Amino acid sequence: QVRLVESGGGLVQAGSSLTLSCSASGRPFSSYFVGWFRQAPGKGHEEVATLRWDNTAYYTDSVKERFTISGNIIDGDNAKRTVYLQMNSLKPEDTAVYYCVADTRFPMRPEVASWGQGTQVTVSS
Repeated sequence: QVRLVESGGGLVQAGSSLTLSCSASGRPFSSYFVGWFRQAPGKGHEEVATLRWDNTAYYTDSVKERFTISGNIIDGDNAKRTVYLQMNSLKPEDTAVYYCVADTRFPMRPEVASWGQGTQVTVSS
């Protein structure tokens, strides 16, 4: 079972930056996609940025040029994957709960993927 723990959310002003971190454990991550979904109030989940096991990155159009996903991987008996989401030039529309998610497929499948507990990001205008 994959365990995901997020940190780094908060309240910031528009134009500011934040970095989210996700610590993933419980599986060999050499075949997993790990990334970030977000859910804004009254809206569905949106896949924001995803990192393949070889660190190939994918972004939704609304965050390209502003967000950067990166990470490292430790294989072996105590396999771990740490994934970061650097968010620059934040906008009020980026306000959402951000979830770290892991799946063996891309786009990730919300109904079968593993989810963290979520971290709130609030951007004031």
